[in-house]
Amino acid sequence: MEKTVIIGTGPAGYTAAVYTARADLKPLVIDGMQPGGQLTTTTEVENFPGFPEGIDGSTLMMKMRQQAERFGAEFISGEVVEADLKSTPKVLKLNDGTSIEAKTVIIASGATARYLGIESEQKLIGRGVSGCATCDGAFYRDVPVAVVGGGDTALEEALFLTRFASKVTVIHRRDEFRASRIVADRVQAHEKIEVVWNSVIDEVLDVEKNEVTGLKIRNVKTGELSHLAVAGLFVAIGHKPNTDAFKGQLSMTEQGYLIVNGVKTDIEGVYAAGDVADSVYRQAVTAAGTGCQAAIEAERYLGSMK
Repeated sequence: MEKTVIIGTGPAGYTAAVYTARADLKPLVIDGMQPGGQLTTTTEVENFPGFPEGIDGSTLMMKMRQQAERFGAEFISGEVVEADLKSTPKVLKLNDGTSIEAKTVIIASGATARYLGIESEQKLIGRGVSGCATCDGAFYRDVPVAVVGGGDTALEEALFLTRFASKVTVIHRRDEFRASRIVADRVQAHEKIEVVWNSVIDEVLDVEKNEVTGLKIRNVKTGELSHLAVAGLFVAIGHKPNTDAFKGQLSMTEQGYLIVNGVKTDIEGVYAAGDVADSVYRQAVTAAGTGCQAAIEAERYLGSMK
């Protein structure tokens, strides 16, 4: 039986692994569906402390992993598909049928950005297609970009991008926003923002550059096609927390985010860190911070059991 099992290997999971390993808890870390998390799709990270020149997202994650391994964290490949967290010990079942028993569990399985799902978009994720304006907006100074979506997140990202981009085009499939009125009014009044209504993206273009150069847009009412020259596309149609394995076990919001008190879930000995419980900030540094908190809580809990 493991003292601590950590589910997920983004900034939250790796930080929890470093702290629990240094506390001699000998953590077992399950890689999850995307080893390294969402940062592995980011070519450059400029806002993580300690790297003044920036660092490639995959490289940052590799360094975190190496740091955890240095202190004795053990990693296995797999994805948790079923869990019994109310039992003693807690039981996790992986996609290969393996069962793992643990005294404490840190859930750091993250969230997956919802993308449009078209082939040309998937090919260019990290090369002009992004799911996070706060993370990547500064790379698009003085060039035109587009945001797809019509909710508060999409419009807030569009407003944020006006700090950098020469122009921001918001593409929305309906003729009115779902966002709150105050945010919608700000967007429509902003001199740098143009809205393209009743439209969807049929193709993300990368003419001879292997990076975003434009979009093919289709009006859903008329079928008319048009082209828009942009250097970046920000997809803001939501995130899906990776919590399916814990439904019926832990309290969560309608969207699937785990409900926590700090990092504590409603089951003793089970903690949540990073984007799996954070629908607001979704940054590498905030995820790392909660990974640290979860590790300390797990250590204290195990100490109290003694």
